Amino acid sequence: MKKLVTLSLLGILAIACKENEKKEPVSETPPEVTETIATIKEVVNVTPIEHASAVLQWGETTIYIDPVGGASAYTDQKNPNLLLITDIHGDHLSVETLDSLDLSKTKIIVPQAVADKLPEKYTAQLHILANGATQEFDGITIEAIPMYNLREEALQFHTKGRGNGYVLSKGDERIYFSGDTEDIPEMRALKNIDKAFICMNLPYTMTEESAASAVLAFKPKQVYPYHYRGKPEVSDVVKFRKLVNEGDPTIEVIQLDWYPKMDY
Repeated sequence: MKKLVTLSLLGILAIACKENEKKEPVSETPPEVTETIATIKEVVNVTPIEHASAVLQWGETTIYIDPVGGASAYTDQKNPNLLLITDIHGDHLSVETLDSLDLSKTKIIVPQAVADKLPEKYTAQLHILANGATQEFDGITIEAIPMYNLREEALQFHTKGRGNGYVLSKGDERIYFSGDTEDIPEMRALKNIDKAFICMNLPYTMTEESAASAVLAFKPKQVYPYHYRGKPEVSDVVKFRKLVNEGDPTIEVIQLDWYPKMDY
């Protein structure tokens, strides 16, 4: 069963209240997390699918992030209006999954490297964003943020300029998906992020220490560790939360179940 988190647009006139909120310690066996924040603004529902894949329902707009896992992973979701892919690796780009979904009315946002690997039938739907570029869709501004490795031993995994992280903005709400990256200067320079989805898995991205250090630099209001399993390691999200909260106790660390099919 998918875990659902309801997020909100926070503005000057926002009236916030939390109902049925579960605040469980972060652990390797994530609890079911349901958070409800009611406001006079439009809400965003974020459903984790698996690893790096998520579905956002932002008002009437349905957004898929890095959809993988086949059509069965999305049976409870609306067809996407907008689809974002961060990189060419199989845990982010699955042509088989794309082919299994109804994308007839979908705008697809990708970096050039991803566009080069997609079948020609998707060409008319593609909007290619290079690092630093922006695109607006249905009132949502999409900014492509660089994602790449810094460690010498990991440079071959993600080269600078190939993939995109994304910041999605609407009204006063800004949501960041890191994609596969280390604690790069472009991440540290982010401003006014409400929800940050931060990767941490070796050998492909970064350590818990690096992820926490980056978060403490740009200070999102809430941070969600995701993309935290490697081969064979599982990142210590308890350690990550401790490092973040020791550095800044005002940043809320929330864990969702990104690996519903796996035993912990």
